[in-house]
Amino acid sequence: MNRHLRALLGVTAAAVIATTLAGPAHADTSRSGRPFLFTYTYAGHLKVAGGNFTVGGRVYVSVKFRNGVSAFGKWAVARTHPVTPGGAVYVDTPLASPCNGSGNGYAEAYDSVTRTWSARLPVTVCRRID
Repeated sequence: MNRHLRALLGVTAAAVIATTLAGPAHADTSRSGRPFLFTYTYAGHLKVAGGNFTVGGRVYVSVKFRNGVSAFGKWAVARTHPVTPGGAVYVDTPLASPCNGSGNGYAEAYDSVTRTWSARLPVTVCRRID
C-alpha cells in the first residue's frame, strides 16, 4: 500500500513540475483582483503603469481617444515589482504630460495569458508640437 501511495505522489509531483515548467509565462496564483492601471508624469511624458498581470506574460498597453482611435500602443512583459502587486508593467509613451484639457481618452491594458482587460482609466491625450 505504501509503495502505491509513494508512486502516486511521485507521479503527481512530476506532473506539477512539468506543468509549471511548460511555458515561460504561467498564471500567477498569488495575485488577486482584476488588472489595474495608473498614470504619472516623468520628463514631460505620460507614463502608464499597472499591476495584477501575469508575471512573465505579455501585456498590451494602449492609450486611445474616446472614439476608440489609438494614440499609442506597446507590448510589454509583466515583471515582479516590490510595490505593485502581481505582474507589473511600466510603459513610457511619447504623449505629452501634463497638459491642459479634460479626459478626452483612456488607457487600458490586455493580459495575453489570462485574456483579461484592465478597467479603462480616463486620461488626457495630448501630442507634442515641438
